Amino acid sequence: MLYDFRPVRVLVVDDEELVRTALRRILDAADGVAVAGACDGPEALAAARALRPDLVLLDVDMPGAPGLDVLPALRALPEAPAVAMLTALDTADHVAAALRLGASGFLLKTMEPRLFGDAVRLLAAGGVFCTPPGSAGALAAAVTRPLPVPEPPPAGGRLDGLTAREQEVLTLIAAGLSNTDIATHLGVGVTTVKTHIGALKRKLGADSRVGLAAAAHRAGPR
Repeated sequence: MLYDFRPVRVLVVDDEELVRTALRRILDAADGVAVAGACDGPEALAAARALRPDLVLLDVDMPGAPGLDVLPALRALPEAPAVAMLTALDTADHVAAALRLGASGFLLKTMEPRLFGDAVRLLAAGGVFCTPPGSAGALAAAVTRPLPVPEPPPAGGRLDGLTAREQEVLTLIAAGLSNTDIATHLGVGVTTVKTHIGALKRKLGADSRVGLAAAAHRAGPR
């Protein structure tokens, strides 16, 4: 089976009720996503234990319980969820620190609402997603753990029409690499990588890199 129809269960952790409410509405409207709960920082660990979400969206800046302090405790749980940091401001120091502590993503609250569903599905499937685009690749050298590269997706379903090179590019997109990183890895030019990405978007009906990465992670059993 190519698709797992069990929705991704998300716990939203933010000190502002308005943000929690807005994210709940955005995510509940996304295909394959269900909000398991929403709470403030001090309640995050207890909520994660009780609800056992697949993914926690964790605000970076919360009075009394900063996200970077809560993150290690969440990742130390017996059934540790994936964690993506939420912030209104993009700072390289915060991104690098979050990735070192085990976060799988770093999402700006100002990114387009339609991207949240794709990002959540990708993160819950084991992928890496950072905004703005390219942050993950640019910071890969700054974090101590290597960027995970999943196995190439097997042929099947909508991936049947991809060339071997397109499948390689798709795999590296799913790992969070930038166009420059992909070009270096494959020994080709950045323009060639962009051409392959354009072909992948057409063939898979995706309108963003996040959509392409989500397609790669849905292609086979995890």
